[in-house]
Amino acid sequence: MNDQIQNISDTEWEIPRGFVPGMRVPGTFFLSRRLAEGLEEGALTQLANVATLPGILRCSLGMPDIHWGYGFPIGGVAAFDEDEGVISPGGVGFDINCGVRMITTPLTTADIPDMKGLIEELFATVPTGVGSKSPVRLSQNDLSNMLTDGAANAVETGYGMESDVRRCEENGAMPGAELEFVSKKARARGIPQCGTLGSGNHFLEVQAIDEIADPETAKIFGVAEGQICVMIHCGSRGLGHQVCTDHLKVLEEAVKKYNIDLPDRQLACAPLHAPEGEAYFGAMAAAANYAWANRQIITHLVRELFVKRFGIAYEEMPLVYDVAHNVAKWEEHEIADAAAGRRRVCVHRKGATRAFGPGRSEIVQEYRHAGQPVIIPGSMGTSSYLLAGTTTAMERTFGSTCHGAGRVQSRSAAKRSLTGAAVAEELAKRGIIVRAPNAAAIAEEAPDVYKPSSEVVQVVHDAGISRIVARFRPLGVIKG
Repeated sequence: MNDQIQNISDTEWEIPRGFVPGMRVPGTFFLSRRLAEGLEEGALTQLANVATLPGILRCSLGMPDIHWGYGFPIGGVAAFDEDEGVISPGGVGFDINCGVRMITTPLTTADIPDMKGLIEELFATVPTGVGSKSPVRLSQNDLSNMLTDGAANAVETGYGMESDVRRCEENGAMPGAELEFVSKKARARGIPQCGTLGSGNHFLEVQAIDEIADPETAKIFGVAEGQICVMIHCGSRGLGHQVCTDHLKVLEEAVKKYNIDLPDRQLACAPLHAPEGEAYFGAMAAAANYAWANRQIITHLVRELFVKRFGIAYEEMPLVYDVAHNVAKWEEHEIADAAAGRRRVCVHRKGATRAFGPGRSEIVQEYRHAGQPVIIPGSMGTSSYLLAGTTTAMERTFGSTCHGAGRVQSRSAAKRSLTGAAVAEELAKRGIIVRAPNAAAIAEEAPDVYKPSSEVVQVVHDAGISRIVARFRPLGVIKG
């Protein structure tokens, strides 16, 4: 690692101002010493570049799953002043509101003797892969309602329960969606794809809880050892990608208009209250709402299958929580120089999870005493985790934590060094069934191309920015 990087503690490192020209604040990232050995230098440069953006507050933040991304590193967090700050698609990502949700069941492993059969049936039920088409036929008016109301719209049209909505971050719909800034091309891509898993690192996983670390919080969240759960990870599909693509072009020009000096053109941005900034925010919020509706429809498909296959009640599969990974949001946070205490800021989380601590009004009432549920997926063959947000996260990271394991190898490199058949065979030996549209989709998402999820999660736990509640063992996985 570069000699300028300062090791603050076992889990915290600092990039000083001056690491790249024009840094307004330092960079801070959380990483164990072992994980630091494999850290990409380019990801740190990106983290430092973010610190040059106008109006950035406190520091540019990196989570332990940090790796190279577009503009911002994946695993990057930054908060911007309402008056002087900017909004940047590079701080959100192309897959707007890529996120994850977890559903519990009343089943145990003994109730599922044929895991392979279940995974095959799930694969046949949930549209998966590039170009997968929705089981839902949407009109343009239906799509507009979905872009405005998110998960609530899906529930109102028969895809879920009312309790699902309040157990989503932002109640499953960001305010501020402006449909006029969602292009016809983006809408055309969204019409056939809502209710589909997509490709890449998206997945649907059947898991068993194999360890409870915090029994009291586990009880509040409704999880218990031995319980079968389902985790769903996907986002806004082609619609969100198109929104990002469309507005990047506009914001690249806005940089010149507002005389913003950037070290990297991928950080294209505009002042938060400039017309270009507000247009992007409105379109991004609409895409985020589409993603919540997407995960909601998939949840309904999964529940219906479990009801039919196992004879359980639909209501016996409650949603624990749904969190966003790629989004910029208006939030109130304590800022040291704020005369009135809390200040309204725009927080960018790219490959990072909101981890609000106990007492925040944004957390659903039944969880408020414990802190927000944080869901951290593993990597197909490694454990996933349920954590809770903390007061320390509110003080140190604008209520943020990691979002997953974090890649250490590109997809192309993975496919050169691994075969999907070999990966699937190795997972099968460990009792994990994997199904994907093709072998390449398995190879590029092999467990070895990710950091160990257990170590990533231990870093955020030890740093105090979220705390471990339960661990999940993978049993069967559908990959996009």
